[in-house]
Amino acid sequence: MAVCPSCGERVEPLHRYCPWCAAPQRRKLVEFFRPHGGIGDDARALRVSRYLGGDDEPRHTRFSIWGQDDRVAAAVSLDDEEQRRLARFLGDPPPTGDAPPRGRGRGMLNRLRA
Repeated sequence: MAVCPSCGERVEPLHRYCPWCAAPQRRKLVEFFRPHGGIGDDARALRVSRYLGGDDEPRHTRFSIWGQDDRVAAAVSLDDEEQRRLARFLGDPPPTGDAPPRGRGRGMLNRLRA
């Protein structure tokens, strides 16, 4: 069992954040996303890495597209502002059927508030 560098409490290795003080246990968080099964393309996975910042690098989020050969085909890093803009874009569901498109960049929560 690991020890939290922030508070010194014992933390299970699977925890990304300390359950006692909420300090991040890793400088980088990674998730993999599978491609859409019904659309054929050469991508094998989307890897999203969130770098929490530190002495040697700024906070940012990096998107990497992995090809069938287990190599990165392309990658891009976003700063916090662009990451929030992307989250708003993804949080705004696309229009369905013949419904007119909704306001660009307005997420569901903003529409409910309006």
